[in-house]
Amino acid sequence: MTGDPASLAGAYTTESTPAGPVRAGRPEDAAEVVRLRRVMFAAMTGTDAPGPWEGEARRLLAAELAGPDPTTGVFVVDAAGGVGLASCAVGTVERRLPSPSSPAGLFGFVFNVCTDPAHRGRGYARATTEALLDWFAARGVTRVDLHATPEAEHLYRELGFAAHSTALSLDVSARAGARS
Repeated sequence: MTGDPASLAGAYTTESTPAGPVRAGRPEDAAEVVRLRRVMFAAMTGTDAPGPWEGEARRLLAAELAGPDPTTGVFVVDAAGGVGLASCAVGTVERRLPSPSSPAGLFGFVFNVCTDPAHRGRGYARATTEALLDWFAARGVTRVDLHATPEAEHLYRELGFAAHSTALSLDVSARAGARS
């Protein structure tokens, strides 16, 4: 299934929350999604890190959500009173070579689930994440990965996530400078 999250949101979301229904993110939500991303990073690291990354993230997200067939899914709950967002879940679809377990070669990655501290404990992270998972499934994604904080791991396990392999990563940015 293709199409932008906003036009397809009804196919993925019936969940309603005290602040209102979960809805697909729109380009004009980019600033609030990035604000919540900063809140998420501060909670993870204990350090608030504003900077130029925020402007670039807003620009990229707004452009992606305005495109004809975005590979980024964003689902949000509006804050009560319609001022800002209470919560969001963001993920992206990645195409890899097809395999027996993924004939279409589509995988999902959840990389930004955050609820504003003033709105926590109301089920918003679960509701937005479930909408995002429905969006992935409707697009033909067969596996979704994420990195969980210890505080959120129980939520993801309740949704069916399980450890599946050892993940390794490498920052290759230094390699580009070393070869110059």
